Amino acid sequence: MDFVVSGDGRGYYEDEIERLGGRVFRITRKTKDFSAYRRELFDAVREDGCPVVLRIGSNAFSAIDLWIAKRAGARRLALRSSNASDGQAGLGMLLQRALRRPLTSVANVKIAPSDLAAEYTFGPMAMRKGEVHYLRNALDLDAYAFSAEKRTAIRAEFSIDADALVVGHVGRFAPQKNHGFLIEVFTELLKSRPDARLVLVGKGELEDEVCAKAEAFGVLGSIVFTGVRSDVPALLSAFDALALPSLYEGMPNVVIEAQAAGLSCVVSDTVTRQADVTGLVEYLPIDNTTAWAKVLESAATVERLDTRTAMTAAGYDISSEAKKFVELVYGVATIESELD
Repeated sequence: MDFVVSGDGRGYYEDEIERLGGRVFRITRKTKDFSAYRRELFDAVREDGCPVVLRIGSNAFSAIDLWIAKRAGARRLALRSSNASDGQAGLGMLLQRALRRPLTSVANVKIAPSDLAAEYTFGPMAMRKGEVHYLRNALDLDAYAFSAEKRTAIRAEFSIDADALVVGHVGRFAPQKNHGFLIEVFTELLKSRPDARLVLVGKGELEDEVCAKAEAFGVLGSIVFTGVRSDVPALLSAFDALALPSLYEGMPNVVIEAQAAGLSCVVSDTVTRQADVTGLVEYLPIDNTTAWAKVLESAATVERLDTRTAMTAAGYDISSEAKKFVELVYGVATIESELD
């Protein structure tokens, strides 16, 4: 697989892509110069010579890239919805709803991780007609299984007591993730569990703002900011509960990952109910910090179980979903059959 990216910085996965034989085409951002973006995307698809193009986007306007790819010679055009909203309101939302059907008509493969994400990007008519295929955010379940050894090591790394209540959050510091509300919830939780720790994994433009709010609330000393980590499975083993008070989500990967680790999750009621595949997820409205604190404290006492059988039954084993991905995007049953 080759990748087209916009922006100047080297991406997190580029070393892996190149090691596996893929190429990265870096082009101008469309918000900076749309004409240059359109020309460079056309040239990248034409130079690559691949008849299959997959676009991952949070709304119907992402399909514009597939129209360009079609002109450049791509024959199989896949669009995968990644979210149930992108924070738009007013005119932006009206345009999204009015144009999603004609814009996404270019895609001969429509993919979504959940009903909410499918409806937002492709619309209810596409869903009723059975045009949308569902592809789960599957995992290597063995890699995410709970590990007492990893739990001990992570807690030691961050000087967290073995008996401390640890609430974790994994996600970029962006408005969608609602970190400010989480700080308020954690402040409430500390009243009953002064030993509690909040571990925030990720980076983002709002990190300084979140840090400042934590300091203003007097809880900064009980929060661990880890930055970007490559050992999320180990971190999940170290948590006692996962909190995700997002304003919107398509299908939150971290909630699936947390359940693979047998971890209880408390999430906002804006998250799709399809995210609960093990019974370990509790949904709450984001209007009551006291309720969140109480539920998180209770969730942290739930016994950690091996959920691999349940996750596999729900379709979250990466081996089976990878085959489905190949079949959907490439139009063949397996990569081997394509090579044959």
